[in-house]
This record gives sequence, C-alpha cells and structure tokens, in this order.
Amino acid sequence: MSSSVKTIFLFALGIAVVASCKREERGFRVSPPSAASAYMPITSDLRAGAATQPMMAAVYNEYEDNAYALSEGKRLYENFNCSGCHFHGGGGIGPPLMDDKWIYGSEPQQIFATVVQGRPNGMPSFHGKINDYQLWQIVAYVRSMSGLTNKNAAPGRSDQMKTTQPPNSVPTSQPMNSVVKPVG
Repeated sequence: MSSSVKTIFLFALGIAVVASCKREERGFRVSPPSAASAYMPITSDLRAGAATQPMMAAVYNEYEDNAYALSEGKRLYENFNCSGCHFHGGGGIGPPLMDDKWIYGSEPQQIFATVVQGRPNGMPSFHGKINDYQLWQIVAYVRSMSGLTNKNAAPGRSDQMKTTQPPNSVPTSQPMNSVVKPVG
C-alpha cells in the first residue's frame, strides 16, 4: 500500500474509534438543565387558558447520555433511600418507575419537580436537601429504569445485589470418589 492510502486508512480508523466511544464517555463537566424550568410541571394539555398558554418546552438533560452520570444517579437513588418506597423501580409503597403509567409525567422537568416539591400521600419534598446537579442525575437514572434514556449509556451494575460467584469463577475441586468399600 502507498503511504497516502495508509494515512487515509489510519485517519478513517481513528475517526471510527473516537465515534464509537460514546458509551464509556466520562464527561465530568456535563451541564445540567436549569432548575428554574422544572419547578412547575405541566402534566396534561388540560389547564385554564390552554388556548393562550403555550406548552412548556421539553428540557434536555445531558446526564441521560452519560454513563457516569447515570451511575451517580443510581448511587444517589440508593443513598437517599428512594428504593425504600419505590423498591428498585418496581413499586411498593411508592408508584413503580419501570412502567408506562406516570402520575405526574415522565418528562425530565416533571420528575425533577416531583422530587423537589414532593407529592401528596407520601412523596416527601427534597427541596434544599439535594444539589440541583445531583437531582438531574437522579432524574436521568429514574428515566433509565423505564428505558426512556439513551440505550448506549448504561449505569453500572449493582454490586450490592450480587448473590454468588458465577459458575465459571468457583474454585476447582476434585469430585469425591463414590466407590463403596466392602465391610468386613
């Protein structure tokens, strides 16, 4: 091969490698959305003056595309005991977070508002208790439980739910010989 063909090939290979690394990107400087846009959720088109008021624009949460932010959201979800009511997303005392029925809306700003403001009959308000960027990480993780986030950015596995070692990781042992010796 000529040197120009090799150069083009290496350049194309480099671009392909860089483009394929999105899933494991660890963007530590991801900008969360503005918290001000999420304090008043709109859950439906039914509201006073609907003909004159535009619908709230959807908020784009960059944390939904970032594997590290989703992992942090998962850690915070556990640390703030969200799983105590929502049972790892399956529902229990609180509503499930893995289905298609969202009482107060499934958009990022609606989930943010639910966590900040609280809801009647059990959901406490976390206003002033969690930083805004951490709230957006929790929002991203909650949406990931229902498959509403980028499929290429996945949170880390749950090590606390590990039960036993996989079969191929068990130490090798020699089976006992089952030969019966005659008595006598």
